[in-house]
Amino acid sequence: MTKSTGPLLFFFLFPLLVSFNFGGYVKLANATTWCVAKPSASDVELTSSIDYACNVLPNCSMIQPGGSCYLPNTLIYHASVVMDQYYAENGRNYWNCDFSGTGFIVSQDPSYGDCKFA
Repeated sequence: MTKSTGPLLFFFLFPLLVSFNFGGYVKLANATTWCVAKPSASDVELTSSIDYACNVLPNCSMIQPGGSCYLPNTLIYHASVVMDQYYAENGRNYWNCDFSGTGFIVSQDPSYGDCKFA
């Protein structure tokens, strides 16, 4: 490497190096993802995911009657809301969206009306 290419190489590699977190994964700046329930998940699986997330989260009132994410009143929607809340509160790591294989990560905001996903 010559003296003239060293600074240029550093200029291009430095942003990549500082973007790595301690786990070795690259986190893109301004990239936001959400965790939602798979449409193929059964009612039993969705209920289990809701129960698990709501036992860990400090508050699941948003999916209760009168809550900002109660409507539409469907299992898949309620599961998606609490799964995403859990995913967001635990660092948005892909493993925090597994929910026994019933969750998947999307890059388009699933928020609807007054219900704002994390």
